[in-house]
Amino acid sequence: MGEVEQFLAQLAVFVVAAFLGWELISRVPNLLHTPLMSATNAIHGVILVGGMITLSESTNPAITAVGFVAVLFGALNVVGGFWVTNRMLGMFAPPRRRVKRRKG
Repeated sequence: MGEVEQFLAQLAVFVVAAFLGWELISRVPNLLHTPLMSATNAIHGVILVGGMITLSESTNPAITAVGFVAVLFGALNVVGGFWVTNRMLGMFAPPRRRVKRRKG
């Protein structure tokens, strides 16, 4: 298979995955978004490692550029997922006692 056909096949997979992801996430109730995001962080980590491996073995500049963007967005998604999960878990932590400081 030529490089152009391989790139078009990968682009088609990306477009279909993006469409299916959008459709699936848009149908999830709002109450389940945060637990769903925290549960998928491990999956995104695996995808991120796969993207980095593919990026390291790529010789085509176009595939390298798309791979770089994919790794960048994957990393943002993992970091954002853990950040939101941390905030969500912070809501269930016991309240911290505030110490009043004296002025003067």
